[in-house]
Amino acid sequence: MRVLFVCLGNICRSPSAQGVFQKLLAHSELASLVEVDSAGTADYHVGKPPDRRAIAAASRRGVDISRLSARRVADSDFAEFDLILAADHSNLLELLRRAPAHCAAKIRLFMSYAPHDAEEIPDPYYGGEQGFEDVLDMLERASQGLLASLGEGASVTTACQPCST
Repeated sequence: MRVLFVCLGNICRSPSAQGVFQKLLAHSELASLVEVDSAGTADYHVGKPPDRRAIAAASRRGVDISRLSARRVADSDFAEFDLILAADHSNLLELLRRAPAHCAAKIRLFMSYAPHDAEEIPDPYYGGEQGFEDVLDMLERASQGLLASLGEGASVTTACQPCST
């Protein structure tokens, strides 16, 4: 199973999601079965590390995202990943627009794995430090839901799925 987390610039939400999920995954029986990456729908920060505030907030929780590097979603991602999880509706719509007619990936909102939470992960980039902490709280809840879903062998297809296989 390959999972891709996606936000706009790949310097706040998606690398944080990657780090949080990888940490949780490392302590599970699925650790050797699931690969994780992150990307952005825009190319604003390609090659750059995550935002310093995202790195600091994640570090306080024992999550190291400092070595990650921003990249833009590639056309090949739609074939190489099984599950592509968007941070918000805007990025979801962009992913659905870019997805080929017949792709392997299932595309949905990441927060759908935390059904009692907000649907979208707010972008903390223009806010204060607390925004990064709030985002990490949301990512932890959604990551727990995703891990439980994968562990149960649950289907990851949804109505958002643009691809037929």
